[in-house]
Amino acid sequence: MEYYQYIIIILILVIVALAIIKSNKKDFKLELNKLVECLGGLDNILETEVEMSRFKVTLKDVSKANKEGIIKLGAKGVVEIDDQLKIILGNNAKQLKKYIDEIKI
Repeated sequence: MEYYQYIIIILILVIVALAIIKSNKKDFKLELNKLVECLGGLDNILETEVEMSRFKVTLKDVSKANKEGIIKLGAKGVVEIDDQLKIILGNNAKQLKKYIDEIKI
């Protein structure tokens, strides 16, 4: 009878651990939507490029971009040059470009 109690306790701990892990994972598509909003919306994005961990985006109106919001969403840095933003996103740069390319079609 004791073994069953231990097995039940272990199963409960595993279920709780999985629930905690799942709740801590961010929905990356939701984050991508927020990043697009911080760039001034899909209509404000003219062109995108990825250079290693940097996401380079050409915008119609750079003043519509929310640089602080982009950093709050996980960017390591944002540099504005003329009508472009260079955003250091790490591994997420390629995912953001792919996402924008897919929804612009």
